[in-house]
Amino acid sequence: MSKRIKIIILVMSGFSLLAFLVYQIPSVNSRISWRIEVFQIYLKNIVNPIGPVPTALPFTPQPAKPTLAQTIPPSIQRTPSLTSAATFPPLPAQASMKSPQYEKQDPNNCGPAALSMALHMYGWEGDQTDIAEFIKPNIKDRNVNPEELRYYVRTQAGWLNLEYRVGGSIEQLKRLLAANYPVIVESVTSLNPGDALGPSDDLWAAHYLLLTAYDDTKQEFTVQDTYRGADLKIAYSKLEEEWKPFNNLYMVLYFPQYEEEIKNLLASDWDPSLNRQMALTASLADSAKTPTDAFAWFNLGSNFVYFDRYEEAALAYDKAREIGLPLRMFRYQFGPFLAYFHSGRNADLLALTKYALDITDMSEEAWLWYGYGLYRNGDNAGALKAWQKADSINPKFFEDQARKAMQLVP
Repeated sequence: MSKRIKIIILVMSGFSLLAFLVYQIPSVNSRISWRIEVFQIYLKNIVNPIGPVPTALPFTPQPAKPTLAQTIPPSIQRTPSLTSAATFPPLPAQASMKSPQYEKQDPNNCGPAALSMALHMYGWEGDQTDIAEFIKPNIKDRNVNPEELRYYVRTQAGWLNLEYRVGGSIEQLKRLLAANYPVIVESVTSLNPGDALGPSDDLWAAHYLLLTAYDDTKQEFTVQDTYRGADLKIAYSKLEEEWKPFNNLYMVLYFPQYEEEIKNLLASDWDPSLNRQMALTASLADSAKTPTDAFAWFNLGSNFVYFDRYEEAALAYDKAREIGLPLRMFRYQFGPFLAYFHSGRNADLLALTKYALDITDMSEEAWLWYGYGLYRNGDNAGALKAWQKADSINPKFFEDQARKAMQLVP
């Protein structure tokens, strides 16, 4: 071997070692590994495209359930003693808060990044990494649920509280902002083409936005967008459109000593069950008014799930699937898994969880319910593997739901 070849080999080995060491840096690893994974998924989908969300499988419908008024307990049907929205004084035409220091999200980290910025407005000194390490220790975990964000606040920033509700309105968001409460909403974003999972990717994804101001004269909110930038503007009408697929979910942080003020600001939304009852009524009307809107039916299903009305929820989800849903829908919302499991439609549960895992393999929620589907089919070994996978992705998942499920297997 010539001296020149030896030198080339040594140089290449040095570069390889350097690249390996750089790859071990957490910030570099998270971004490069994300790109490698996206590329691998893209290639897989060229060979074997995932296709659209599967429609419902044949089944025998159960007898119709009683009406809403018959099934919601009287304690929930009560008229709230809280302030009625009709009694609120007129809101100012504009309201704004000082924007927090902007925080660009790490891959799949909009939830922790948005919450981090909101917490900074209350004097917190951490960053998105602190939140992510606690509620999504695996950087490949694609989703953080509102329950997980609330859990972080209540256990790691207990001097604050966080509540989330559904069925929000533009007026409700403005009312909170006018009272100097920043609001986080879950909405839709369009991903950059470089994040596509395949040639037919719709680039549709969930995204948390932090709202810090509004302006009626321009009909727009100011948002802190961890994906696209600070102090961006979004029209009221655009936010309504992008907010709807997530049941108009909103979150508000507050000091516990100001809970009475929050109660008054949320009015009837303060009571979670009453809030969901109103959302259910609204989604019933919406699905009747716009029967070709898949998100209207999906929201209806999710609101039925809240009241354990699983058969009706499953039928609503069937309709949403028939109309057509984005391919990443089941990365973020899992009501269909509960509906199909509890209504005894195991074939649909397995088909949908399998589809969700083909889109997003690192989803503890999908693995949990896929495991339940296998378990119900008598595949104990497969169920155990699925639950072990869920546990490996997020050991803290909803107070160790996967570990509790594993106890079912002898």
